Amino acid sequence: MERKPNSYKTLARPSEVVIFTDKKSRFYGYAFPVDTVESIKPLLEELRKKYPKANHVCYAWQLGADEIQYRANDDGEPRNSAGSPIHGQIQSFEITNVIVAVVRFFGGTKLGVGGLINAYRSTARMALEASSIVEKRIKIRLKLTFDYVSLNKVMHAIKRQKLEIISQNLELDCSITLLSDKKDLENTQRTLIGIQGLKIEILT
Repeated sequence: MERKPNSYKTLARPSEVVIFTDKKSRFYGYAFPVDTVESIKPLLEELRKKYPKANHVCYAWQLGADEIQYRANDDGEPRNSAGSPIHGQIQSFEITNVIVAVVRFFGGTKLGVGGLINAYRSTARMALEASSIVEKRIKIRLKLTFDYVSLNKVMHAIKRQKLEIISQNLELDCSITLLSDKKDLENTQRTLIGIQGLKIEILT
């Protein structure tokens, strides 16, 4: 059985713009960290607004560590000549939760499919080389429900396990939503399960 990862590599921050040229065509490369599909569209719209006269804005993105989602878009270039080479570089750098976009200005001379593949691949590689890549631990969200009388024991266990509280509702019936490192999940559950009346729900 394939072992699922406890961490993943992604970008610490957006890259600076990089520029690749071939036969007077200019390719502007960008790489951005992203956490959701919904956060991707505004980034692409911002690039189109920044370069209104560009011929193409091609891109590829990848999300997830356990279950990978990705998309590659050629934006009018010949099929698989832009988005796929960009995604290939994302895979080569072994990163996720990222979008790489390449803005092209046509220089008047056609590059051919091979030339386009090289240009988009090279620009994507340059953008990722210009980026700061970091390793992040995969977090699991847990919801705890318990009686108020158990609050001190719950809070002591949370502090001992160094868990991050996202939200809490501390009334007669208490609930706390928190984050646990995936690699520590079993130990976290083992510590909490001993508290009388405590229920643990793993949130997706």
